[in-house]
Amino acid sequence: MNALNVSEMSKTYRVKKLTVADVNEIFALCEKNPLYYKYCPPFVTKSGIEEDMRALPPGKNERDKYYVGFFDDSGLIAIADVIAAYPNAQTAFIGFFMTAARVQNKGVGSAIVNELCEFFKGNGFDSVRLGYVEDNPQARAFWLKNGFVPTGEVFDKTDYAIAAAVRRLR
Repeated sequence: MNALNVSEMSKTYRVKKLTVADVNEIFALCEKNPLYYKYCPPFVTKSGIEEDMRALPPGKNERDKYYVGFFDDSGLIAIADVIAAYPNAQTAFIGFFMTAARVQNKGVGSAIVNELCEFFKGNGFDSVRLGYVEDNPQARAFWLKNGFVPTGEVFDKTDYAIAAAVRRLR
């Protein structure tokens, strides 16, 4: 599989791969979303962000990982951690997605997710898979509203459970 062109992930926003140099900006966005961390502890830290930027599922390498930021004229408005071709060659995996508190409940997150799904479809993927914290009603409602269907798989973590969901693209 060829590398994905992250600048094409959105027609509305500027998209770029985020690096350690962006950690302060990422932290500023994440820390304003305490509800997420209530259901998915621990609360965000800068070192935790750096770990997430490097984290990979088994069998994947850094060429498959796209930790990206979406920007408008005011700055960073969303973050997505995407793994290409995981858990299989036809699937894109969203490991993390968060929007800035200032753009929530305005359709921005849904618009970005829909653009991402169109991008993945245009790059040959058949589906997008993700997991959300099972007990987080806000996360569940957001992903269901955006066409993701629970698979019935639940993965127990130490402090919470992750419900798997998928959105078919074809």
